[in-house]
Amino acid sequence: MKNNPQTALIHAPRQAPQYISTIQPPLFRASTIIFPNTDALFNRHWSDAYDYSYGTHGTPTTFTLGDNIAQIEGGNFCLLAPSGLSAINLVNACFLAQGDEVWVADNIYGPNMEHLRNLETRYGIHVKIYNPIEVDSFQPSAQAKLIWSEAAGSVTLEFPDLVALVNKAKQANVLTALDNTWGAGLAFNAFDFGDEHLSVDITVHALTKYPSGGGDILMGSVVTRDQKLHHQLFRMHAIQGIAISGDDAAQVQRSLASMRLRYEHQSQSTLKLLDWLKQQDEFAQVLHPADASSSGHRYWKEVCQEGHSAGLVSVIFKTKYDLTAIRKFCDSLNLFKLGFSWGGPVSLVMLYNLKEMRELQHTHLQQGLLVRFCIGLEHPEDLIQDIENALKQLNTQQLE
Repeated sequence: MKNNPQTALIHAPRQAPQYISTIQPPLFRASTIIFPNTDALFNRHWSDAYDYSYGTHGTPTTFTLGDNIAQIEGGNFCLLAPSGLSAINLVNACFLAQGDEVWVADNIYGPNMEHLRNLETRYGIHVKIYNPIEVDSFQPSAQAKLIWSEAAGSVTLEFPDLVALVNKAKQANVLTALDNTWGAGLAFNAFDFGDEHLSVDITVHALTKYPSGGGDILMGSVVTRDQKLHHQLFRMHAIQGIAISGDDAAQVQRSLASMRLRYEHQSQSTLKLLDWLKQQDEFAQVLHPADASSSGHRYWKEVCQEGHSAGLVSVIFKTKYDLTAIRKFCDSLNLFKLGFSWGGPVSLVMLYNLKEMRELQHTHLQQGLLVRFCIGLEHPEDLIQDIENALKQLNTQQLE
């Protein structure tokens, strides 16, 4: 039967062969997925490893990226989300109910804390804060369900005693969730670390950072080794309608091959800046877990045994420099651009007031305003020169 030309536009009479071998996997864009027959429609289950039933559940493009992220992280199962924060919220929504207690490090990613406080107000969970460098401050009750940690912590970059924290959480039957964006699955294996070969239960990773590498894609992941936990997360993932673009997944997949190279390069550049920053008189403190004077340095050495670290370093200016002065310093930078995130080719800078960010008193931190540098792919000597020039302008303004 010959179809009308309009129908032929939709049901093309000819199709090129579907499968060829290429360096990059094919890109699938799909909301609707066509079932070949009713057996395929009804003899399937949402828990199947590759449930090709609708675009939100996954396509070969998204499943391929998820499998690769799970491998990088050291896990077995991966779910993808539109952002790192979306991935964090998925974990909170899945495992926290009214009356549950969730423990959060005081240096946790700010939007995660804000989300949990919102859940506390609206749904009656209980948010407890612990000091990231004092394991004894984590005192779970019988209602404790989940503990969040970061290694290293957001902005101030403390590296926690992961071994002690995970052991204590396991003894109390508390799920451990690690925001692993800093380590990226490369600095250490969150599912097999320490001499005891410990494992967290869940990692969350902002693929926006190192996996993407271009500063142009938003995406997050949730990785587990436990199938039961994965199925719980997957059901919530489906209920919330969480999905990512196939185009975005293909872009991140394309960047994975260079991810380790970029991570190690930015890490080495950061260490060069660290040595220089420690010699500058304007700073009361320089924060980086690889520095022997930093809080958690010995725990970083214990877990990150190959010496890897992300491309982040923070400085606390001496108290004689007020907010106006620090803002002028940031505005005087040329190569460092003012913006959030990290892991891309362009170096970034951001300023913070810790008094507005922390709920606990931290004696390991000096007084003063904090600036975080996120190191890109520029030559480190050029970045040092950029900071040096901005410091000169800062000191000139102080004398005026």
